[in-house]
Amino acid sequence: MSNLSICVFCGSRAGGRPAYAAAARATGRIFAENGWRLVYGAGDVGIMGEVAQAALSAGAPSLGVIPVHLMGRERTRQQTTTTVVTEDMHERKKVMFMNSDAVVVLPGGAGSLDEFFEVLTWAQIGLHRKPIFLLDVEGYWQPLKSLLQHIVREGFAEPAMLTLFQTVSTPEELARALQTALAK
Repeated sequence: MSNLSICVFCGSRAGGRPAYAAAARATGRIFAENGWRLVYGAGDVGIMGEVAQAALSAGAPSLGVIPVHLMGRERTRQQTTTTVVTEDMHERKKVMFMNSDAVVVLPGGAGSLDEFFEVLTWAQIGLHRKPIFLLDVEGYWQPLKSLLQHIVREGFAEPAMLTLFQTVSTPEELARALQTALAK
């Protein structure tokens, strides 16, 4: 079994397509199959809940991290291996990131974008070299990729920024990419 931990940032809502939840469940199962610990937001709602339930049901260890103010809204009813309660969202992101070997971003809203941009910025300024993956379920992240390319074209970031993350289309492709990245 592996002792690697993967941080998953994703929506606390289900989104508008069944494919998002299906990809989250497949991702959770893949974590268990590879012996990877799931590091996530500790909630049982939205696709965050789907990935967690699938991972935990399949036997993956987990670390759930939740800020005190979200415990009533997102609090997990499922049994995580370990739960950490933080004071705020910033501390939540930091604890999740610091306890992970890689970051995966599934579809989500403003919070998921905040989480992605924070770890991307940290990579851009040289604070880490952990692999970052966007799971682009049915093209969900294509507008984000277009925005990032626009930012580079307009001179607000170096082209190297676009190499700090990798986009994959399916959970199976994600598994292969994580295996490759984490073997280094």
